[in-house]
Amino acid sequence: MTLRHLRIFVKVCETGSVTLAGEELFIAQPSVSLAISELESYYGIKLFDRISRRLQITESGKFFLQYATHITGLFDEMEKGLKNIDATGTIRIGSSVTIGNHLLPGYIKAFREIYPEIRIEAVVDNSDRIEEHVLKNRLDFALVEGSVHSEYITGKRFMDDDLVVICSKDHILAGRDSVSPRELSSMDLLLRERGSAGRETLEGIFSAFGFEVRPTFESISTQAIVRAIEAGLGVSFLPYLLVKEDIEKGMVRMLKLEGASFERHFSIIHHKNKFITPGMQAFMDLCK
Repeated sequence: MTLRHLRIFVKVCETGSVTLAGEELFIAQPSVSLAISELESYYGIKLFDRISRRLQITESGKFFLQYATHITGLFDEMEKGLKNIDATGTIRIGSSVTIGNHLLPGYIKAFREIYPEIRIEAVVDNSDRIEEHVLKNRLDFALVEGSVHSEYITGKRFMDDDLVVICSKDHILAGRDSVSPRELSSMDLLLRERGSAGRETLEGIFSAFGFEVRPTFESISTQAIVRAIEAGLGVSFLPYLLVKEDIEKGMVRMLKLEGASFERHFSIIHHKNKFITPGMQAFMDLCK
């Protein structure tokens, strides 16, 4: 088993095709097939099921992919570091939307003041997609809200935030301090997209009460939701940090959702096989 075998396997997983993997690696299709067969024979496992001429990765294959991705990635990082030992390094950081809007810019600014020679590349997306990027080694680490879903990811809590209900200042709930899940379920809901941490939390709450989340307005933009709420289109359930300024300006009203405290944890996450460089650790240490 060689690094070449791992690269071929990872590329087949990325493309979903032996033919496409061969084209991207400039390797003949029989050589790609042979490399996969040799891996399966060497480890005594089946990496793919061949169903209706399509490759379906097996559970053993998914396990193997986590290590293969990071072994090849670590080798590439080593080569890049050795060839550019005096050059500027790069740290790839991911962030969920709440953290990306309110915390990440400040962290990056503070880091650049201390380490101006290190380049920061940042991606802001919903928590599910950020987690996927970490798993595939497209990001070195990430700052996310809520819980992670993969056993291959490790996380460390660094801050907390609350989820709150917001409505317009003219809404029937505007004069109240709280609302029950049952009442909320009967109202027009304006929510973030599926995969966002706040949406996932509300779906869990409604599911526990036997309600279904059916938004009348859905957006990846929190500001679009806030503007729609100001226009009286409904209510929402959002992270306090995202709507703090709008609440303080009196543009929207805040309520608590009855039944529990909806405090969320912000965490620094990375793949458990990821090698954390001193630069990465220095950035993580700034997050508090």
